[in-house]
Amino acid sequence: QVQLVESGGGLVQAGDSLRLSCVASGRTYSRSAMAWFRRSPGKEREFVSAISWGGGTTYYTDSVKGRFTITRDNAKSTLYLQMDSLKPEDKAVYYCAASQSSVPYSDRSRYRYWGQGTQVTVSS
Repeated sequence: QVQLVESGGGLVQAGDSLRLSCVASGRTYSRSAMAWFRRSPGKEREFVSAISWGGGTTYYTDSVKGRFTITRDNAKSTLYLQMDSLKPEDKAVYYCAASQSSVPYSDRSRYRYWGQGTQVTVSS
């Protein structure tokens, strides 16, 4: 069992930065691939980024490549998402997720554990 708690969301202006954090508890965290998803109003939850358990493999959806960076600190059981050059279309509730696999995927069905989400709002 893995429990996930996100933080770091807020209201910013276009072009600003935010860093999201996700603290995990549970014995399996260090061997889990992790990911960030987001859900914008009226849309399905979509993949943002994923990272392998060792941190050596990362994936990003095209719309955030070059602007967002996913990292993890297994010693602190924490997943991060550094978001730079934010755009109004990045507005969403951001969720972290943990897989039972060490391999990262973009498919949300691969992730068993989910946090409650943190709101990110970007004004133009």
